[in-house]
Amino acid sequence: MKADHASQKQLKYLNASTRRLIWWRYRKHTLAMIGLVSICGMYFTALFCEFLAPYNKDTIHLDAIYSPISKIYLFDKDNNLCWPFVKECRLKLDLEHYKATVIEVPGTRFPIKFFVKGDPYHFWGEWLWDRHLFGVEKPGTLFLFGADRMGRDVFSRCLYGTRISLSIGMIGVLMSLLLGVTLGGVSGYFGGWSDGIIQRVIETIRCFPSIPLWMGLSAAMPPHWPALKVYFAITIILSLVGWTDLARMVRGKLMSLREEEFVLAAKFIGASDARIIFKHLLPSFMSHIIVSVTLAIPGMILAETALSFLGIGLRPPITSLGVLLKEAQNVTTVALYPWLLLPVFFVIIIVLSFNFVGDGLRDAVDPYSR
Repeated sequence: MKADHASQKQLKYLNASTRRLIWWRYRKHTLAMIGLVSICGMYFTALFCEFLAPYNKDTIHLDAIYSPISKIYLFDKDNNLCWPFVKECRLKLDLEHYKATVIEVPGTRFPIKFFVKGDPYHFWGEWLWDRHLFGVEKPGTLFLFGADRMGRDVFSRCLYGTRISLSIGMIGVLMSLLLGVTLGGVSGYFGGWSDGIIQRVIETIRCFPSIPLWMGLSAAMPPHWPALKVYFAITIILSLVGWTDLARMVRGKLMSLREEEFVLAAKFIGASDARIIFKHLLPSFMSHIIVSVTLAIPGMILAETALSFLGIGLRPPITSLGVLLKEAQNVTTVALYPWLLLPVFFVIIIVLSFNFVGDGLRDAVDPYSR
């Protein structure tokens, strides 16, 4: 029986496709699977952030300016276990010390409900709806990550910011992929003067320090541009700077493969250069390109976060993780209201998840890794 089971297992592996073999190797990587689940959860959050967030990103609560993280109670006044609830909070002004504090109103009780009616929103920009996954009824407020200087819910703004940051990372990497594969393919396959020009352009771009180069390109944008145009401009800027590593990797692979027998056979039967590059050469190391792209996405997200944090990237009313962290630039603000730094944990989780997935893919596609 054991011999039959072993032979069936060997036959299963021998008949499996390359994709299935890569998947079997990938799922053995625990951190890579955790990263994959985390990334799927982040993109799910980005797609349905209007429904998942308790409030709209621009909803202002004047009675909750710089409100701390809401205290969730699980026991009533008689110390009996009950459904989670919060108390009503009000803003108290101390005119003597010029300080505003948020205090809880004793005796109030607002249970946390699911599918609660709240701020109206356009779901995916099409359907008007007012249901949120969880929340409390007015006048109660629920701030899982506290509130900012305008009384806006930081947790809801983090969910909205995740959508922008993840989309910039994905769109920027796709544009970098197009530039890197095209220019790297031309450079590695044809060589000669085209290789020399493309390599000098790559070396020139890589000579500039990243932050000053981003700052210079971002400063060239007119200040009167609308938020949507700024969003696409930042994405294009990150793509124009981030394609060089992929282009060099593609160039090196093509230079090592362009004299192989299958390439010479394709030339012999009259295949065009474009067909040889995109139909024969690139698919032979597509797995390496996927790994490179996966590892490049967190770099794009960190670049957008850095630009927005410095005030030269995305600007309100667009809400990204970098824009949210700009609220925590002041040391005094961070010391008094530390919950404004909580968006950084979203950045850390996203970057770590993509790195774990990239490491898992790199091990899965390498036939000599163990």
